[in-house]
Amino acid sequence: MKSPLLVVLLLYSLFSFSQKQEVSLVSWNIRDFGKTKSSQELRQIAEILRDVDLVAIQEVVSGYGGAQAVAKLTDQLNRMGAKWDYAISAPTNSPKYVTERYAFIWKTAHIKIKNRGYLVANLDAAVDREPFLLTFYVNQKPVTVLNFHSRPYHQNPEREISAIAQYINESLSGHVILAGDFNVNAQDAVFNALRAKNYASALVDQKTTLKVKCSGIAYRNYAIDNIFYANSISRLDAGVLDFVQICARLKAARNLSDHLPVYLRFSIDK
Repeated sequence: MKSPLLVVLLLYSLFSFSQKQEVSLVSWNIRDFGKTKSSQELRQIAEILRDVDLVAIQEVVSGYGGAQAVAKLTDQLNRMGAKWDYAISAPTNSPKYVTERYAFIWKTAHIKIKNRGYLVANLDAAVDREPFLLTFYVNQKPVTVLNFHSRPYHQNPEREISAIAQYINESLSGHVILAGDFNVNAQDAVFNALRAKNYASALVDQKTTLKVKCSGIAYRNYAIDNIFYANSISRLDAGVLDFVQICARLKAARNLSDHLPVYLRFSIDK
């Protein structure tokens, strides 16, 4: 399944500049991202991501195949005209069958790092999958991104979100971003602690998951993937990268993931 031309043109118009202080960040829960992803599917994922600057991936398989899939995706992206690097977290300290890894992939032209990031151990007792934190430098300005995948909606992800919000508010400052799959709508009261510190969500009530089958012409389900950003960051644009568009493509799209990627284009001029 190739991305429709309309989506490719949209991506180009949104992200092709990638100049200096401006960054396009995509967050994507790529379901079961590991050895089950074929070379063709990795190429399709790379086509969707090729024009952005920085990618945060959730649900990377913790065992054999997860790290290899990230490396293969990065190799695919490196064949598309820009130089990319990647970082993979250690497996999260989680209950059995819940452990995952996270990954970041980024273009190296204007984005640099000083270390490979770390899982936030301070949150280990409060969350099933502790977030992966990495500070990127855009023209020497630091942007700290936390990559997070919450527990399912029926297992009290609100408790995890409250703990992460407290950690951010007490321990981090400056250009901070929290990206991921929260299994909670961004308008929920649990995010008020972040809003009280002038964090905003990139998306408002935009559905990001895919149904198994279309209901009429509708194929999106829940608004649970999002990107929160500090008020020191200027939002230029945000949205969902919908590479499905019509019901006839839903089955093939779900081979990549049951989530759509979400994006935030921002500047850090402040």
